Amino acid sequence: MLDRHPALAVPDESYFIPQLAARHRGRLDADAFCDDLSRIGTIADWQLPLDRVRRALPSDAGLADGLRAVYQTYAEERGKQRWGDKTPMYMQYLPLLERLFPDALYVHIVRDGRDAASSFLAMPSGIVTEGWAHPRSAAGFACQWRTEVAAARGLARRVGRERYQELRYEALAADPEGALREVCEFTGLDYEPAMLEYAGRVDLTGKPHQTSLERPPTPGIRDWRADMDERDVAAFESIAGDALAALGYPLADPDQSAGPGLRGRAQLLSYRSRTAAWRAAGQATARSALWRRRHPVLEPEPVPR
Repeated sequence: MLDRHPALAVPDESYFIPQLAARHRGRLDADAFCDDLSRIGTIADWQLPLDRVRRALPSDAGLADGLRAVYQTYAEERGKQRWGDKTPMYMQYLPLLERLFPDALYVHIVRDGRDAASSFLAMPSGIVTEGWAHPRSAAGFACQWRTEVAAARGLARRVGRERYQELRYEALAADPEGALREVCEFTGLDYEPAMLEYAGRVDLTGKPHQTSLERPPTPGIRDWRADMDERDVAAFESIAGDALAALGYPLADPDQSAGPGLRGRAQLLSYRSRTAAWRAAGQATARSALWRRRHPVLEPEPVPR
């Protein structure tokens, strides 16, 4: 929706910020940075002219300048002035984003975690990188959902209402224009009806799990009451019931609003430990010579004419 705004470019998920942050510290080596960009599949998919990125880098550039040049070039190639990112994985890297973009605005979409679990667990294998803590059950997803929602709300306390807006998915689906008008006011954009005209116009090549984009915003696409069996609901609420209740979502078992018990706390600890280990391993790999071996230089696909 936001990418349809004439002043704002929001590309498909990027994924590359943590890798580049691990590889480039201090003053940026522009040639090495652009060489790395030429090895990233997302950059090739974006059809990004790296010569323009190179020219946009100031002489004393740091990583933040390099990343801004990437996104700004992407936006300018599409005739737009502003840019954003919508990569869900970055929920695990909020302190890094704060450090790189101290003036960033954050729009956090919160969805009933049980509906989000139904959607996530129905996603075909291979769509996303499956790390050591990749959720494969309702309980596993509850650990991720609870942790990431708490991280975003912690960010809200640090940056304040001027830079953080919380938006309910259910409100967006029920009244998309009203919700988008609130987002536009928060971000300083004029509301544009074109933002709601995406249905049937999104290229779903390689996105078989996103067929709902073929229709307008529709309430009730997922309903955990029908989509999840009782055991999965109980497993989810045993870990994240208190978080659901704090957000105003009704529980199947109101007793779960007290918070996770011993088993739930152990599952959360295991999830956070495995996630931290996965991130540490990824950063170590990114800093090593192995990274370039695994990422050969790519040629962008020719643009259809």
